[in-house]
Order: sequence, then structure tokens, then C-alpha cells
Amino acid sequence: MTKNIRFAIVGCGRIAQRHAEHIKNNGLLTAVVDIDKTKAEALGSRYGAKVYADIDTLLAEEKDIDVISICSPNGLHAEHSIKSLNAGFHVLCEKPMAISVHDCGEMIKAAEKNNKRLFAIKQNRFNPPVTAVKDAMEKGALGKIYSVQLSCFWNRNEDYYRNSWKGTQKLDGGTLYTQFSHFIDLLYWIVGDIKKVHAITRNFAHKDIIEFEDTGVVVMEFYSGAIGTINYTVNSYKKNMEGSLTIFAEKGTVKIGGQYLNELEYQQIEGFEFKDLPEGNKANNYGAYQGSMSNHDKVYENLVQVLNNGASISTNAFEGLKTVEIINKIYTSAENN
Repeated sequence: MTKNIRFAIVGCGRIAQRHAEHIKNNGLLTAVVDIDKTKAEALGSRYGAKVYADIDTLLAEEKDIDVISICSPNGLHAEHSIKSLNAGFHVLCEKPMAISVHDCGEMIKAAEKNNKRLFAIKQNRFNPPVTAVKDAMEKGALGKIYSVQLSCFWNRNEDYYRNSWKGTQKLDGGTLYTQFSHFIDLLYWIVGDIKKVHAITRNFAHKDIIEFEDTGVVVMEFYSGAIGTINYTVNSYKKNMEGSLTIFAEKGTVKIGGQYLNELEYQQIEGFEFKDLPEGNKANNYGAYQGSMSNHDKVYENLVQVLNNGASISTNAFEGLKTVEIINKIYTSAENN
């Protein structure tokens, strides 16, 4: 029997609006919580959900909920997830899973201890060219990977950070956590785990605006023997420019590009060709800026299939931890350079 899954949302900011939309299509939004009660009331009234001003009260009173969707600031993901898991609920956590490796580990332990699912959001995996390249590589179409180049060239201006937790070390954590963790996840998912990094980061255009870097250059060596680079910045003039991954391999070269890793820009592969890729979803549009590709519908569809039918989870918590671990390696290296 298919169960109508009941959800609560913790944190009623911009990304929560996207979650609420897809919850409506896949279940029932029962409750919302935010310390800014105006935001909570606005979202709650739109979907007929009960409104709370603190997570502890929600977890104590709402016993019929199945899943808590964590949409709070990055630095609160671990606290809110662990509380929800310990209260007996499944958790769907926005990216990044947390902003420390230790906290990710504690989240996984809480899920295991309470026999609950911990879902991590990595929606760029569902971009059609990304899915196609991953599938082709698993079938051996490209052979051994030699090297990769990841480029993340976006714009985040002063207005983006004004009157916000974004840009703070405690709640944001860094540009790689908030803007580009999806891209780091794809490196891990497609190429493999990273053995060592050498990174240089700088804050060129956001001094006195953010507490960390706005630009970075990273050289990587993977456990597979492949090498690679990451070039990233939020200083692309006026608008997002590019989000791309280029792979140089034994049997071919392929570039996934566009602004959000949403277009197959180049391919030259021995005896193989990508054809007729479907068009992906549009990017998350927040008015003054755009975020990553909007594939939350597929995340929620997978969650329902996992909980109702025992399907395989699209992104497990261990993979969420690995993304944070790689970002931590980069920032640790940068501190020493």
C-alpha cells in the first residue's frame, strides 16, 4: 500500500519555497518552522501547514510526520538533523550536509542509532548530460580517466549577502559549501575520491562583505591516479558565466558545460556518441540571482520510492559526508598557503 508521506520543513527561506512546491506534489506538508515567524506564517498559510517558531516544539508536538526537510542555514544542518532523527523522523537535508566532517559523522550515527533514513540533496546528478556521462563511464565508453577540469564561474554581489547568514563563517562556511558543493559532489561521483589537494584562495571583491574566500584555485590528485584542477569564483562580472566539467580520458574527451552543468558542450569519443539528450529542468531562480539546476522534484520522487517501495536511495549520507570531506581538504590546504 502506498502511503501519503507527511513532511515538515525547518527553515522557511528561499530554498524552502522549492521544497514546499515538490512536497505538495509528492505528499503533504504538515508543519513549518522558522525563528522568523513572519516567514513561517507566510509559507504555512500558503500550504495549510501548522506554524512553529522553534524546532523543539515542532518535534515534541508533531508525531504523525514522516520526514523533516532541513532548509535552515548550513551551520545548523547538523543540529537540526540530529534532533529530528533522535525524535524518530526521517530527514532530508539540503546541501551541504554540514560544514564539518565530524558533524556529518554524528548525523550518520544518529540515523543508524534510530534506524531512520538520512537523505542528502545532490540534485545536479539528475542533469541529463551528467547522468549520461556517468552511465557511459560505468560502461567503459571513455576508458581510464587521465585528468579533469572543473570550472565554477558565478556572480554573487553585495546584495546577495546583505542582511543574511550567507557570508558568515559560522552559518555559511565558505563559497565551496554554499555555491559549489554540488560541483564537488560530481567530481566524487564521476571521477572518484580525492587523495590530496593543493589550494590557494583569496577574497578579492568581497572584503568586509564575507568572512572567507570569493575565489580559489585547486590542484588535485585522485586515488585512481587521475589529476585535476578546480577554478572557482563568485566574481564573474554581473552574472553567472559557467559551470563546467571537462574529462580527458583514454578513449575520449567530453565537456559538460553551460552555466549549471546542464549542457553537453563537447564530445569526441572512440566508437561512441551521446545523442538526443533530454532537456533538463531550469535553474533555481531567486530573482536577483540563479542557483543550481532545479531537480528537487527528482529528489522527492526518489525519497517517496525509497520509503514506500524500498527503492535505492539516489544520494546517501556517506556521499554527503565525502563532499564535505573534500571541501575540508581544500580549505585546510588553503590555510597553509
